[in-house]
Amino acid sequence: MTGETIRIGHLSTLYHTAFLLRGSGLLAGRGIRATWTLFPSGPDIISAMQAGTLDLGYIGLPPVIIGIDRGLRLACIAGGHIEGTVVIAGDTVRTLAECGGMQEFLSQLAGKAIGTPPKGSIHDVIVRELLAEYGRTDVAVKNYPWADFLPDALETGEIAAAAGTPALAATAHRYGSARLAVPPDRLWPFNPSYGIIVMREMLEKCDLLARFLAAHEAACEWIRHDPAACARIVAGTTGMVDEAFILETYRISPKYCAALPPEYIASTMKFTRTLHALGYISREVGESECFERSLIEAVHKGSHHYSAGIADV
Repeated sequence: MTGETIRIGHLSTLYHTAFLLRGSGLLAGRGIRATWTLFPSGPDIISAMQAGTLDLGYIGLPPVIIGIDRGLRLACIAGGHIEGTVVIAGDTVRTLAECGGMQEFLSQLAGKAIGTPPKGSIHDVIVRELLAEYGRTDVAVKNYPWADFLPDALETGEIAAAAGTPALAATAHRYGSARLAVPPDRLWPFNPSYGIIVMREMLEKCDLLARFLAAHEAACEWIRHDPAACARIVAGTTGMVDEAFILETYRISPKYCAALPPEYIASTMKFTRTLHALGYISREVGESECFERSLIEAVHKGSHHYSAGIADV
């Protein structure tokens, strides 16, 4: 089973292993060819999988849960990263560290809006859960089709804060006047920022998927142990940002692994409850509907490495 092609949908998220796999020989060395398609959001990848144009996707778990509720036979077969949502804001907004707590931080945003990627994205769900938890009905959520629109919306005052990936904070730091207001570990502990998702029919190709997951796991470990080398490859693959930018993104949220430990599962199940409370799904989707762990458990043996961090560079 060498030379097989797998159709992969991915996002512009720099810390996903997609760009590293695209720019290295990790897949080819395992007899896998890949076609790569960039999408603006996780919900768009779900739509493409439903249309049968993708075999595998890099997606946050809330869009997957929404897809399952709508009847799609999806399965998360591996992790990749946790705590990948940050909040940025301009210098007129005090950071969480400068406030007495989250309630005080959110009170600054009364009558204003927090921008996020599309409705149903992981960042949208995390922000809406945060506002519900603190009873902040006076703070709006404004959704954008591309995360790339958020920095401009923040600069023009259309929104007072924005939620997105660590790259959003790196962008704000380098190109704008915004700064990191709420770090990723203060929003939703151990939230699964993305997983490797397939339609369940794809599970019949277990050997192909196992070889892909071996490459994905190797890429996660590579990021942890040699982030500088990975940043060079990703910078060359994207052609849009430099190595220093990618290293800053890695450092903002340095929690990488391909495993599906109990904490990852439990946090995902919390998403199902939140999605149901928000009215995004008609019922609480079950764990067995979301996950198929046998492949990654064969590839990644032993304890997870999410909390181990990355090497200093």
